Amino acid sequence: MLDSIIKIFTDKSELIWFLLRIPVVLLALSFHEMSHAYAAYKMGDETAKNLGRLTMNPLKHLDLVGSICLLLFGIGWAKPVPIMTRNFENPKKGMVLTSLAGPASNVFLSIVAFILCVIFSVTFGYTDYLKVASEGFGSIFAFILCLFLYIFHTANLAYAIFNMLPVPPLDGSRLALAFLPDKFYFGIMRYERYIMIGFLVLMYFVGFSWLSKLIYLISDGLFSLVSLIPGLEGVKMIPDVLFYFLGNI
Repeated sequence: MLDSIIKIFTDKSELIWFLLRIPVVLLALSFHEMSHAYAAYKMGDETAKNLGRLTMNPLKHLDLVGSICLLLFGIGWAKPVPIMTRNFENPKKGMVLTSLAGPASNVFLSIVAFILCVIFSVTFGYTDYLKVASEGFGSIFAFILCLFLYIFHTANLAYAIFNMLPVPPLDGSRLALAFLPDKFYFGIMRYERYIMIGFLVLMYFVGFSWLSKLIYLISDGLFSLVSLIPGLEGVKMIPDVLFYFLGNI
């Protein structure tokens, strides 16, 4: 873990990746939490709206420790959006749908970033590995734009998948526990903070390599899928091209 932090300030490619992750984290977390607030508002609970959480202003959403963890290790969290379930017509259903709004918003952002990454990478010729390896990446702006979109795509995918884990207080737990009787559902929710601490301690020793593998498996699958379209065969090479440039910048 310490080695990862040191590399950020001693390796140029790691520093570039880290700097690009800053706006990614601000946008991804803010949109995620705003989506929770908006869903709750549309279902009858104005608590988050009244507290100023129905906004893209990151200062309203970011948790300092959670944001630092997300920047450094790819896993983190924001301030929970306050929700008063008694304001929902169906408290359990309202909590489930409101919770799902966050991960769904990150999946949406991930897809949009993926499409834009493909469009710009094709436009700038980042689909021919041998050609760009010999001629270079051309405009630094073009490279940074495509790399940012790629990071935005994978980071939002990671945030969506992580939040769908059935571990309180992550969003996935709302869905998994919704099938329990109300007494057990809200009883477990009272201990969500301690469950999360235990989970993070466990992951500290186990690691998150499984999550990284899953993210890149899905992402590479999407690039390979698009490369099946006639004329876009080189799209599957975009991640390799971007990482090649990043390592040789």
